[in-house]
Amino acid sequence: QVQLVESGGGLVQAGGSLRLSCAASDRTFSSYAMGWFRQAPGKEREFVAARGWSVGNTYYADSVRGRFTISRDNVQNTVYLQMNSLKPEDTAVYYCAAAARSSWYLSPARYEYDYWGQGTQVTVSS
Repeated sequence: QVQLVESGGGLVQAGGSLRLSCAASDRTFSSYAMGWFRQAPGKEREFVAARGWSVGNTYYADSVRGRFTISRDNVQNTVYLQMNSLKPEDTAVYYCAAAARSSWYLSPARYEYDYWGQGTQVTVSS
């Protein structure tokens, strides 16, 4: 059982930046594909970004490509989401997720992810 704990959320003005972190408890962290999702009030949880084991293996939602960057530290068992040029529509609870299927197969589908964190709130004011 992998435990994921997110941190780094908060309140920021439009145009600002935040970096989210997600610490994993499992020593086999490097064998998982990692993803970030978000859920705004009244909306379904949506895919934001995913990262495989290798540096170039990333996948972004169109809405965040060019503004957000996902990275991971396989020694610290941590995945990050650097969010720049934030917009009010980025306001949501952000969730970290781990997919046990493979460290290289990236998917935007929620059902592909086996473990989820508790979420961290990001609020972007206009």
